[in-house]
Amino acid sequence: MTDTTFSAESGLVAARNALRDHDVSFRTMADALPQMVWSTLPDGFHDYYNARWYEFTGVPAGSTDGEAWNGMFHPDDQDRAWAIWRHCLETGEPYEIDYRLRHYSGEYRWTIGRALPVRDGEGQIVRWIGTCTDIHETKLVAQQNEILSRELSHRIKNIFAVIAGLVSLSSRQDPGHEGFAASLKHRIAALGRAHEFVRPHSDESRPTDLPESLHGIIRQILEPYPALGQARIVVSGDDFKIDDRGATPIALVIHELATNAAKYGALCSSDGKVTICTGSDGDDLRIEWEETGGPMLDGEPARSGFGTKLMELSVVNQLGGRFDRAWRPEGLAATITVQRKRIAR
Repeated sequence: MTDTTFSAESGLVAARNALRDHDVSFRTMADALPQMVWSTLPDGFHDYYNARWYEFTGVPAGSTDGEAWNGMFHPDDQDRAWAIWRHCLETGEPYEIDYRLRHYSGEYRWTIGRALPVRDGEGQIVRWIGTCTDIHETKLVAQQNEILSRELSHRIKNIFAVIAGLVSLSSRQDPGHEGFAASLKHRIAALGRAHEFVRPHSDESRPTDLPESLHGIIRQILEPYPALGQARIVVSGDDFKIDDRGATPIALVIHELATNAAKYGALCSSDGKVTICTGSDGDDLRIEWEETGGPMLDGEPARSGFGTKLMELSVVNQLGGRFDRAWRPEGLAATITVQRKRIAR
């Protein structure tokens, strides 16, 4: 053993002893909390679990110290938990993971585990403090909602398919309208694809064929509208990379704006025009939606519908941005402002 290795190991042992002596008050406080609390030494050695952990798991005190904690996880979650934990130990990044933890009843319950490093004055990690929170019922509700969302989406897509079939059947009975029918079927199919992008998704159901650019997702959502091919919808400005995290809320907002424009705004008029300009302002991304040529507006609507609230939730809650609107006489002007890092990892 080299002097350097001996010195490092001696320092680690000394740190462990000092932390054990110092942590008496911490352990007393943690045992009083209603949440499972645990801590590790800088090398990741688990040396403490509070009383709630042992009440939840039903295992003997001390039996999950060291690396034995991973055996409490569902077998399908163990490798993933190990990989994320090792990565956090190496990088010092906060730890967060959902996994199934064995309950004293024998069942595995969904739990969210979080941990943050505690650093000394020189920035060195001296301990990790973590918690485990039972989210089983919440997880089951989310899974049930996902099933319902998929079923509803399936039924909606069936409606699109039925409509397209009726258009085809009608066109065969009146051959003179085959060209119009083909164009209408194309737009119905595009509307179905747009619906798949904007509906709520889980990690498992999220589309894998999303466009990778902001302009790409905007054009994909607006493809069903004839105004796009007629150059009455213009998309301009800088383009940006977008991933699945940012694509769904952005697609939902564009979809709602276009739907409202087709019902009440510029797209319900043959002379109406929508201009969409994208650009950056420092670290922020700006999407400016401007309508002209539609019915004259006399101010903000007296009531806001569900779609408006959904747009605000998508921009503010999901992306942490701002959604500003101005009801000008010549048409709606809306600005979406989000940090660029929120739309692409």
